[in-house]
Parts: sequence; structure tokens; C-alpha cells
Amino acid sequence: MDIERYIKERAAAVNRSLPSFISRLEGAQPRLAGAMTYSLAAGGKRLRPVLLGASYELFGGKARDILPAACALEMVHTYSLVHDDLPAMDDDDLRRGRPTSHKVYGEALAILAGDALLTDAFTTLLSSKYPARVKPASLLRAAAVLAARAGARGMVSGQAADLGAEGFLAGKITAARRRRGLELLGYIHLHKTADLITAAVEMGAALAGAPEKDFKALSAFGRELGLCFQVADDILDVTADKKKLGKSGSDARNCKLTYASLLGVEGARAKAESLRERALASLGKVSGRRGPRQALAGLAAFVYGRES
Repeated sequence: MDIERYIKERAAAVNRSLPSFISRLEGAQPRLAGAMTYSLAAGGKRLRPVLLGASYELFGGKARDILPAACALEMVHTYSLVHDDLPAMDDDDLRRGRPTSHKVYGEALAILAGDALLTDAFTTLLSSKYPARVKPASLLRAAAVLAARAGARGMVSGQAADLGAEGFLAGKITAARRRRGLELLGYIHLHKTADLITAAVEMGAALAGAPEKDFKALSAFGRELGLCFQVADDILDVTADKKKLGKSGSDARNCKLTYASLLGVEGARAKAESLRERALASLGKVSGRRGPRQALAGLAAFVYGRES
């Protein structure tokens, strides 16, 4: 399977659909809607919607039938990036090679655009049409997954812990301090990044009405894949060409905790490889169609080996 082509094709379908969900918000203040669309249009690989679609297809459906759910997930992800880039957070000027939302629209409107993307993600998820095989109870479970993984028990707590860890590296790193850093970093990565990637595969399984054992195995796959993604991201923040990466790389500037800073780049690579192997072991416990399972394995390899 050509996984990069697979991602591009699935991402293109999401990109075509995303603007329509903003245009349907009748009565939205025009500049606010413009700010929402600006951040959604920044592109990216759309990994989370692609994972959602592949997980849904494991159990017999077609990814195009649940595009509203995929777009809702991407709206939540985009809101998190808009807020993450703010001066009070990571204070980044670039996102995916373009000026960040607050650089174009101002800080106040960027905050509001993020608020609206988060809130109307649930409008998109719950007010859209789906095929009859997506049962109302399955849709409600998918919404509950997204809310839990994105909220105070999930991504937002990861962001809060990440902020609290700024400056951790400013002092001398003793063995005890490194152990504490790794413990804290595990919590940050689990929630800041892995929770939303886990939500992607859990939502796909929920919408398909997957058996509970498959739901749990996919959840474990998503968790390990999400952790691998963030370790790879930490490495890229150090090693990648910033123009190719499409962002300024603020981790070192903010003295952020990363596996690269605590273990070195090679130690971080070993950690990412271990997480990828654990993700694949969990995927091996999932039943369902062979093609989508191969796609999920390919996505894990892509996450581990990506260069941007």
C-alpha cells in the first residue's frame, strides 16, 4: 500500500468538506467565520480524520459516509492548534508554513475562532446526515468519546501540564530530576497528543458499532500511536528544517520538556520505535477487514518515519 497516497486522497476529501460546515453556520459573524476557515484551510496531513475513516472501514463501512464526524474531529484539533499558538501558550508565529491565526486576526478573535471551532464541531458531528447503519446510540457514543478525550480529562489537561512544565530544563538535570521529567512527560504526551489520536480510532469504532473487544484494542493502538506521534514530533522540533516543518520550533525557546531534551535524539528515536511496536501489537488483536487494518499499520509506520 502506498500510504502517502492513501493519506493524500483521504485528506483531500476532508479538505473539500470542511469549508461547507462553516458556511452552514447561518448568522455567524463574517470575520469570525473567516478566522475559522483560515485556520481550517491551513492544510496538514489530516491524520486524525484519516485514522477515524480507516477504523470505521474495518467493520464494513465507507469513510465517505462519516465525513461529518471526520471533519468535526479536525475542527477540534484545529481549535487546539489555534489556542496552542497564542502568546500566552507557545507564542508561535507560523503554523503549517503560514502566519498563525492571532498574527492575522489578532489575539482576541483567534481565541473566539478556537472557541467556535470547538463548539460547532459538535454541531457538525450531531446535526449531519449519516447512513442508516450509523445508529443514534453509536453517534452519541462517538460524541461522548470526543468530549471526554478533548476536555479536562484529556487534551486540555495535557496542555495545562505542558504549560506548567515550561522552564523545567532551566536548572541542572540530575538523575532524580530526569526521572521526574520522564514521569511528567508521559502524562503530558498521553493527554496533550495521544488522547485526540485515540479519539479518532475510538470514534470510528463507535460509529461502526464495533464489538467491545475491538473497541478496546483499537483504543490501545491509538494510545501508543499517539505517544509515538508526539515523540516523533519532539525529534522533528530539533532535527527538521523549519521551513519544511512549517513552524518555528518553540520547544527549546520555551525550555519545554521533550524526550529529545531528556534522552537525546537517539534515545527519543528508540522510545518512538518501542511505542510503534506496541501500537502494532495492539492492532494485531483487532478483527475486521484486511485492507483497513493494513492502512492502520501503514499509518503507524508513517507516524514513526515522517519528516514533517
